[in-house]
Amino acid sequence: MNTTMQAETFRRQMPPPLASRPLNLPDAFSATLANGLGLVLIEDRRLPLISFRLAFRSGDANDPENLPGLSDMMSHLLSEGTETRTSRQIAEEIERLGAALSVGSTSDFSTVAASSLSIYADEVLELLADVTLRSTFPQNEVDLARENTKQLLIQQRAQPNFLASERMAKVIFGAHPYSSISPTEEMLDALTRDDLLSFRVSTFIPNNAELIVIGDFEHDALMARIEALFAGWSPGDSSRILWPALPKRTARTIYLVDRPGSAQSNIVIANEAITRTSPDYFPMLLMHTILGANASSRLFMNLREHKGYTYGAYSNLDARRLAGTFRATAEVRTAVTGASLHEFFYELDRIRNDAVSDEEITNAKSYLSGVFPIRIETQDGLIDQLVNIKMLDLPDDYLRTYRDQVNAVSTAEIQAVARKYVTPDDAAIVIVGDAAEITEQVKPYSDKIEVYDTEGNKKAVGRK
Repeated sequence: MNTTMQAETFRRQMPPPLASRPLNLPDAFSATLANGLGLVLIEDRRLPLISFRLAFRSGDANDPENLPGLSDMMSHLLSEGTETRTSRQIAEEIERLGAALSVGSTSDFSTVAASSLSIYADEVLELLADVTLRSTFPQNEVDLARENTKQLLIQQRAQPNFLASERMAKVIFGAHPYSSISPTEEMLDALTRDDLLSFRVSTFIPNNAELIVIGDFEHDALMARIEALFAGWSPGDSSRILWPALPKRTARTIYLVDRPGSAQSNIVIANEAITRTSPDYFPMLLMHTILGANASSRLFMNLREHKGYTYGAYSNLDARRLAGTFRATAEVRTAVTGASLHEFFYELDRIRNDAVSDEEITNAKSYLSGVFPIRIETQDGLIDQLVNIKMLDLPDDYLRTYRDQVNAVSTAEIQAVARKYVTPDDAAIVIVGDAAEITEQVKPYSDKIEVYDTEGNKKAVGRK
């Protein structure tokens, strides 16, 4: 073999995976204050940094039915003024300390996050406590956020990805709170400052929260500081709400969001799947990695590399606390919408009916095991994982057993979960695109098509 041929062969060969390395996770100190606030403290003195996460088991799903999006609005406004600081003073203090302070919410939980150099730990923690316990939601800030969010809603409705996500959430989750992915204009008009204040008091309670700290600190001093700032915080009602069941799907249906003149079709094919604590999680994770998690997965290689229909085709495993979905997605040229559906269903049927190869499962395990340590090597990466463990009720040893769980998955388990949760015959197919151009293309894939405009209004029902 000449040098050129050897170089070409070497270029095309995937390098072997590196040997597994121990995680060397630091030990955590756990405790609970008298008011129910959980604590997780991890000393990490490699760098003079400290990170805080105050996480609450209350997220977007806890929004009142008449005020969808309230958690997002509260998160946005929490740091815009307290009993002793204005919005500007908070911003200036963060800048002076070279710190970071942010608030966010997901479907299942909300977090107040802060980080800084460890020499400013006391000041940053006090600032975190102030916005959490004493935010006042000044009326001028509420009015500004209301108008800005209205403009954002207009922008979102111009984005096909948003329209696809909105329709898919309504179809899969039905009356469940997961079906709402954004505020409505009606909610924004109805929102008052008193709504925000009462919602913060009722949902931000210590007996439904965990304070996680990682960094360079003295344990006794930090504990004393936490007690001083949070011990007087009164507990509240942390009982879990009973949510409505998801609608049962019995037939494949196409939900077409008409976007006249669109040059492409946004396709989402979805089924109800698993919760985050399901025993099927790791087999599903391996199946998802093989089918469509990245640029070497089956969907990507088929629809992009072999067919040239799209820049990328992927799957998505969305496993939340109360419910979950499994989705296959792509943005394709309008002219190949029907042909793309053909390839999607070919791959979905194949992952169900044919066992994955030894090479595929080996590569998927190597990828997941290899990328996992990278995700937790920084303070922020590790603390985010710990938040997920606490908020989603994962076992305390989740990080230490992750790679063992991945490597224990068998080919048979992958096929079993594919057959259970990837069910093309009763899938919901959402397509955002030009209905006049794609309706005939998609008719072979369902005997029922529902058409909506970009405002979410049903336009027509067609049958094959």
